[in-house]
Amino acid sequence: MTLPTSAAGVSESHWVRSVGTGRAHAKSILLGEHAVVYGAPALALPVPQLPITASAGWSPRTSDEPGGVSFTMTGSASRQVRTQGSEGLRRLITEFRTVMGVEGGSHLDVIIDGSIPLGRGLGSSAACARAVVLALADLVGRQVSERTVFDLVQTAENVVHGRASGVDAMTVGASAPLLFQAGAAQELKVGCDGLFVIADSGDVGSTKEAVALLRKGFEQHAGAQERFLRLATELTDEAVRALADGKPEELGSRLTEYHGLLRAAGLSTDRIEAMVGAALSAGSLGAKITGGGLGGCVIALTQPEQAREVTRQLHEAGAVQTWVVPLRRLDHV
Repeated sequence: MTLPTSAAGVSESHWVRSVGTGRAHAKSILLGEHAVVYGAPALALPVPQLPITASAGWSPRTSDEPGGVSFTMTGSASRQVRTQGSEGLRRLITEFRTVMGVEGGSHLDVIIDGSIPLGRGLGSSAACARAVVLALADLVGRQVSERTVFDLVQTAENVVHGRASGVDAMTVGASAPLLFQAGAAQELKVGCDGLFVIADSGDVGSTKEAVALLRKGFEQHAGAQERFLRLATELTDEAVRALADGKPEELGSRLTEYHGLLRAAGLSTDRIEAMVGAALSAGSLGAKITGGGLGGCVIALTQPEQAREVTRQLHEAGAVQTWVVPLRRLDHV
């Protein structure tokens, strides 16, 4: 990336530094996948163990690339940004220029350095988008409200996923578990300590395909949507209470029951089923698919003394990588 000492087409009031940086992290849905799109609650966990950083700089060169921006992906999850994902980010950058009043004309080089595997239900697209928004704001020296950040991230998410619920956009910048519903989020009381083990199946999932599959099932079976949303809401509400009351066994049971709901909707796979079974056999308090489904990751709630065996058996069942995310007691919300 060539960094200029000036940026033609960008007013001096916006030209603050040669490189702007922004950061975000992964997320995991504990309960509420798919139901949240229909207005039901979802319980989401930030995963700071999987960070992503974006660097943005003005370039004096010109190119034929759409939107006047180039993307480079580096890091342990290095892969060329997929066409759909890059289109969402281009849309985001165009919207950022408009909202923040940044004059166009100069080419932008954006480097995204991340460890979040793509297509695994861990919020990679939302984390990329948030990091890019914050990098752009840093580049032009502007303060951006959380609401504006959310709206800009949603601009990209709606391109990537279709109708995005917003839970990813919120959680990739959060520092504590969130309850999300109807566009609003609140931090949750956590009454116990524990560990979550997140295991990557190695299979890329598709949120759009999963959403379409679920919708087709709703259309084909009378009352299916109402039943799904009712059960999803009940399980999520019970999980929130168990989390607040410091009852990890009950929380784990709700996770496993929610997995059954997603499995019945056709959103699991043979490998996911093997991994969920392995985690439960190894002593997990609960385990489920996390994210859109049709691939992606499994999340298991464990006690610290169980974590090593749970991790070992998850790998034996087909997991290609795992991460441990601590659950910390949090009373002040």
